[in-house]
Amino acid sequence: MKLDKVSEELTEMQVCRKSHHPDHIKKDLTNRLNRIEGQIRGIKGMVDRDVYCDDIITQLSATQSALNSVAKVLLQGHLKGCIVERITEGDEEVIDELLVTIQKLMRK
Repeated sequence: MKLDKVSEELTEMQVCRKSHHPDHIKKDLTNRLNRIEGQIRGIKGMVDRDVYCDDIITQLSATQSALNSVAKVLLQGHLKGCIVERITEGDEEVIDELLVTIQKLMRK
């Protein structure tokens, strides 16, 4: 089965599923995302002020790194929680879902 086809099927299945992150993880993710949001606003301001391109690119790189860190935290929780739980329940299709997820992360 092609990964694109699996991705479409998984999207339809995911409509009713939810994450179950502990409160401290949610707080950490929210804090990280708030900082990233601030970075994006700062970059927008740099563009508006005609700041030197290299300085903007440096900030973009830092923001991308911060986004990657959020993705790592989420992936770790997904593997240790959702994936393990579903495999324990006998749902081996979750492996295809994980492959699609990793493929999406590697496109960056």
